Amino acid sequence: MTTTDTASDKTSVLTSVDPATGATLATYPIADEDAVRAAVAKARAAAPTWEELGFDGRRKALLRWSSQLVARADEFTELIHAENGKPLDDAFLELMLALEHIAWAAKHAKKVLAPKKIFPGPLMSNFTARLEQRPLGVIGVIGPWNYPVYTPNGSIAYALAAGNTVVFKPSEFSTGIGNFLTEAFRKANPQLPEGVFLAVNGYGATGAALVQAGVDKVAFTGSPGTGKKIMAAAAQNLTPVLLECGGKDAVVIAADADIKAAADAVAWGGTSNSGQTCAGVERVYVHRSVKDEFVAELRRILENVQPGSGKDAAYGPMTMPSQVDIVRRHIEDALKNGGEAVLGGLDSVKAPFIEPVILVDTDESSAAVQEETFGPTITVRTVDSIDEAIELANNSTYGLASAVYSRKQGLEIARRLRVGATSVNSVLGFAAIPGLPFGGSNDSGIGRIHGEQGLREFVRPHAIAVQNFAIPGMALMSYRRTESTMKLLRRLVPVLHGRNK
Repeated sequence: MTTTDTASDKTSVLTSVDPATGATLATYPIADEDAVRAAVAKARAAAPTWEELGFDGRRKALLRWSSQLVARADEFTELIHAENGKPLDDAFLELMLALEHIAWAAKHAKKVLAPKKIFPGPLMSNFTARLEQRPLGVIGVIGPWNYPVYTPNGSIAYALAAGNTVVFKPSEFSTGIGNFLTEAFRKANPQLPEGVFLAVNGYGATGAALVQAGVDKVAFTGSPGTGKKIMAAAAQNLTPVLLECGGKDAVVIAADADIKAAADAVAWGGTSNSGQTCAGVERVYVHRSVKDEFVAELRRILENVQPGSGKDAAYGPMTMPSQVDIVRRHIEDALKNGGEAVLGGLDSVKAPFIEPVILVDTDESSAAVQEETFGPTITVRTVDSIDEAIELANNSTYGLASAVYSRKQGLEIARRLRVGATSVNSVLGFAAIPGLPFGGSNDSGIGRIHGEQGLREFVRPHAIAVQNFAIPGMALMSYRRTESTMKLLRRLVPVLHGRNK
């Protein structure tokens, strides 16, 4: 969490504080428009050196960065705990997943992005065709506060591996964490120019300045509203964007599900990180035949789950104070719209902490079902069939991720869900597999991070055709083309393309 000490400081100083106690952790100068442009210019100047390292050189640099983060893991996880609020074990798990993705991007970039020969076809047999991937240049990354290491790293590591330099604007609620990442990269690679990976600190104005600072792509994680503003601003210069804007992810629980396993996964997926997970569990659609058993087991688990800042806490405080009001409004609206709180309720909101809340059979039109809550609340809806569950799960403006619990129909159900990722008999499994792309559609955003698609987000394809020799009379793209050549082509085309059935 971040705040400012006085109104006069707001234009120059950002103060990072512990969200659980309000204690000051550090202060950072805010980058104004000139400072942001200077950072982008520095990244632009460093780009040729970074690109010229090639895939093998960049791999070594990224893995040195990874080793530096491992060596300082205790220090880093303490900072994540202090500035973000999540328990130390959760902070370590986040770091572990980020390291997995750094390694995957570093080790697979060459295979995915190396130049490839392309078959030219019979009509262009005198040509050699190649497809080469060029780095875009400078990537502006605007990161979130809920997973301040793992999530932006899905853009940072992949952009760097592809040969780009990066200017990173961390969330104002995780500024220290973002600066730790860039500092660790510099310490691991002192021989490289500073501009390969830089941080600029500040609030929304700093992010807006980064979008307009001449970067070659913007990668943003946040809300749909802010994502749309970034896309509109980027459109002024036709700057491409990669947007991950949250979700309202559903879990479908079939009659043949392992109910204890499903309840355990939903309990964790809905409340870990204080429910502040874009691909976490927010909605559950459970078959009527197993609904009572599921709800009872879910309640049994969450009755023993409590937030706090101590070592025994299951999860931490709400990182952003304004989110507390949204969670409270959603609970209140759910109860007004027919929902039954079988665990917790409005009394569970004890800022900065919120205890687990289970809301059963809330009307689908309520804010608790339609809007992203981003808190430790779970709505559970009874359905009479899988078809009904799928219809309700798909009835959302979001399309990020989902989960399915079924012993026999899991894959079949997953294929019918209109989302970018699905875990079968687990939650969030896809997020821990670096080779799988992550991203959504509609209000969940545009583009993908992770995997091969994540690498390709940060390159431009360059098609190259080389004529090796001329074929007499076959100069098709020339005024030297002859009548006899055209007669030959008219006979040849039916042979090549006219016999398809």
